[in-house]
Amino acid sequence: MSIELPILAQTRAFASGPLKMLIGEQWRDAASGNTMSFRNPATGEILGNVPAASSEDVDLAVRAARQAFDDSAWSRMRPRERQNLLWRLADLMERDAQELAELECLNNGKSAAVAQVMDVQLAVDFLRYMAGWATKIEGSTVEASLPLMPNDQFHGFIRREAVGVVGAIVAWNFPLLLACWKLGPALATGCTVVLKPADETPLTALKLASLVLEAGYPAGVFNVITGTGLNAGVALTRHPGVDKLTFTGSTEVGKQIGKAAMDNMTRVTLELGGKSPTIVMADANLQEAAAGAASAIFFNQGQVCCAGSRLYVHRKHFDNVIADIAGIANGMKLGNGLDPSVQMGPLVSAKQQERVSRYIELGRELGATIACGGDSFGPGYFVKPTVIVDVDQQHRLVQEEIFGPVLVAMPFDDLDEAVRLANDNPYGLGASIWSNDLSAVHRMIPRIKSGSVWVNCHSALDPALPFGGYKLSGVGREMGAAAIEHYTELKSVLIKL
Repeated sequence: MSIELPILAQTRAFASGPLKMLIGEQWRDAASGNTMSFRNPATGEILGNVPAASSEDVDLAVRAARQAFDDSAWSRMRPRERQNLLWRLADLMERDAQELAELECLNNGKSAAVAQVMDVQLAVDFLRYMAGWATKIEGSTVEASLPLMPNDQFHGFIRREAVGVVGAIVAWNFPLLLACWKLGPALATGCTVVLKPADETPLTALKLASLVLEAGYPAGVFNVITGTGLNAGVALTRHPGVDKLTFTGSTEVGKQIGKAAMDNMTRVTLELGGKSPTIVMADANLQEAAAGAASAIFFNQGQVCCAGSRLYVHRKHFDNVIADIAGIANGMKLGNGLDPSVQMGPLVSAKQQERVSRYIELGRELGATIACGGDSFGPGYFVKPTVIVDVDQQHRLVQEEIFGPVLVAMPFDDLDEAVRLANDNPYGLGASIWSNDLSAVHRMIPRIKSGSVWVNCHSALDPALPFGGYKLSGVGREMGAAAIEHYTELKSVLIKL
């Protein structure tokens, strides 16, 4: 039986549709007329339907983005105007923060209260940060020394120009925030965008599109196509009119997108999976470390690419820390994310619930100990927060990304072993160290192979800090000045005077 909790009237009206894609300045159905449904993860019930785009719809969207980039008011817009439009979009998102958070909750399952202060606010802050970059994109001059033309004078300079049409594909775990991670640098640099949200979570992408139009962006600057990855997603990655692909999602799909990009020599950035270690040293504040480790894995139902899903605790504290984390997990309230008292919502889909449950069962079959949790239930797609111990470092539970509220924990004896275990994994997105020994911490940081290292915190993100991974965790970076580099090309100019 579904749980009916009060939400804004505009939230319910938007979610119930009719929902259409944005191509150019028009809201469209799919050319085929086909639709696809999406569900409320808290109940399992169908929430609504969106157009199921085909390659024909993708082509229309890419053409609209190309027209806007090559010859429109957008193509002639000055940096200050791009900055002001991004500020306007951020203001509108802040105005509609509650509605955006509720839509995210209905479609993804996460807590609406948390989404409003985390997902939406982080997205707003990021757009405002990127707005500042619009007026600070610079080139440089070069004193050329052409040895074969010693009697001539030259003026050399380097321009940084927008890369062009961006195809953006985002995951379902942070639908709005990830869309803004792509949109912010693209709009700051003067690119145009075709966004394909995840199959499961189209709602906030379509709401964002309506806010982009309200902010005053010219037609074609931002286009949203809904549909399956196999149809709309593949068509976008293979379209020769796309100058850059940016993807956030699984490593498996990221590899496929990377290969497709190479066929057209399309620029590409990939923010992929993770199996991030949390390391609790002997001198750590154990109460803070246990709470931090629990938050690192159970936040957003563990559906976080940099979730602290591997826990390494100094052997002398291992049992106490595990007991504390299990106590936190057992005390968490699970339920509908619209209820502000709920601490953990459902997973995004029945498919994800089944995947996570299979991993837990695999642990049982191979003799691991379930310290807490381990069960799934409905209606909706719930999995209890789970801690697993007595597991080998080479076990699939330790080496593979589960993407759910499942923590695997192992003891270590010294700093060198902790670093070795942390690096013994094909992923390298994030890691956290819990310690008050700054000398030891600074010795560890350069040795840990991951794109981010947090100390006495985990998954703490700031718009100015680049985010991305080593190894199978991806190529390129989101956020920070590094993002501007990924959305621009360098052009060398040499003028004979």
